[in-house]
Amino acid sequence: MSIKRTPQVLGPPHSLTPVVPERFTPVLAELSDVSALFRAAGKRLYLVGGTVRDLLGGHASGEIDFDATTNARPDETKRLLSGWADAVWTQGEKFGTIGARKGDRVYEITTHRAEAYHPDTRKPDVEYADEINIDLSRRDFTINAMALELTSDTPTLVDPFNGAIDLMTRTLRTPLDPDISFSDDPLRMIRAARFIARFDMTPVPELVAAVQQFKDRLEIVSAERVRDELNKLIVVDSPTAGLWFLVETGLAEKFLPELPAMRLENDPIHRHKDVLTHTLAVIENVRPDAHDDFDFRITRLSALFHDVGKPATRGFQEGKGTTFHMHDVKGAKMTKKRLIALRFPNEDVEAITELVRLHLRFHTYEMGWTDSAVRRYVNDAGPLLTELNVLTRCDCTTRNERKAARLARRMDELEERITELATKEELKAIRPELDGVEVMRQLDVPAGPIVGRALKFLLEIRLEEGLIGEDEIRRRLDSWWATQSQLS
Repeated sequence: MSIKRTPQVLGPPHSLTPVVPERFTPVLAELSDVSALFRAAGKRLYLVGGTVRDLLGGHASGEIDFDATTNARPDETKRLLSGWADAVWTQGEKFGTIGARKGDRVYEITTHRAEAYHPDTRKPDVEYADEINIDLSRRDFTINAMALELTSDTPTLVDPFNGAIDLMTRTLRTPLDPDISFSDDPLRMIRAARFIARFDMTPVPELVAAVQQFKDRLEIVSAERVRDELNKLIVVDSPTAGLWFLVETGLAEKFLPELPAMRLENDPIHRHKDVLTHTLAVIENVRPDAHDDFDFRITRLSALFHDVGKPATRGFQEGKGTTFHMHDVKGAKMTKKRLIALRFPNEDVEAITELVRLHLRFHTYEMGWTDSAVRRYVNDAGPLLTELNVLTRCDCTTRNERKAARLARRMDELEERITELATKEELKAIRPELDGVEVMRQLDVPAGPIVGRALKFLLEIRLEEGLIGEDEIRRRLDSWWATQSQLS
């Protein structure tokens, strides 16, 4: 069984907006040569997707994509581009897409598509269409269902589903019935959260109802696609509205159940009434310009997961330091499990899990930043020191101005002490003063567990006292070895 789309086109096949904003001019100029190829061949070519949306709404920034659609079939597109482009590739030909490169610019041109989807899979039967409106009807949202015809006498905006109006009024809706759209590709439900957040949009009631109805279909979407959409959502300027949408529609339960689990859960440490509200505030606090050199996406994801352990350790009231440890350990385990389930790369899993494990470490040093405390903090953070410092600062969401100022001063103090101590000794890669080979020679022992224990002993001295000199460290090692020999 397959689901056939029957687009209900609003208006004539080419609903026109006569005035194309001036900001389209550089794009049109760059596309003029390829447009001329298709026009000379009697084929139509349209710029589509996010580029049209962002240029129309004034959101375009940085590099833009040149995605186009045409009524030419793939073999015709290939023939037209082959004599013009520097390179042509056909990996996507079975889906109607021909890629090309001219100079530094990459183009992807896809034949108009009208597809039939099977309910138990996301893989459609590829069918081609002759009309642009059929192609636009299969797109996710009306704001993405606009096209700019490049082969007409003047650039013409094709907007059969009133996407321009929705863009201006910040209304999120689907070109067709949302039941059809979300049944076709359930990932669009998560994508809706991203557009709600990125463009401050309000979803129409029928879209919300469809998400609530079809959220179980997310199970047919690969974990990798869900992961990629979560990555895109977490880095928008203000993701809170999108994350609330995921929680309130029940969609988060299907791929990120830790998020709704934090809702209305008391925070026993910072005394917040709602761990989820606090978490969203921390995410918002992590800004792209928080530091000259840090991984924004990784830090945002760490903020998303940093308190997932709190509901799981509810009611644990043993001493503050032990409570921190319980939250850290439990949260890190839960974070790792979820990231692996979402198929995050190993390096992402390790970094985010470690930041979750360490995010309360700052609060365990309340007696001032001694050299030893600074070394231990830096050593624990390793290459994630900058990300950990940013996350720690952003974790302060209290409305108590005096408390916030006190925490900020302590963080300033720490960073000053790190800089100060780094001028005296190597902090980025703290290691024992003797390496494994030197330990084996000093103790006259072969490689084995005893060398590891000796290095651990030497590292503790390094963290507690700093560099004490070769003669003294060898004397300490001999003394330790004598004690070990007596114990054995």
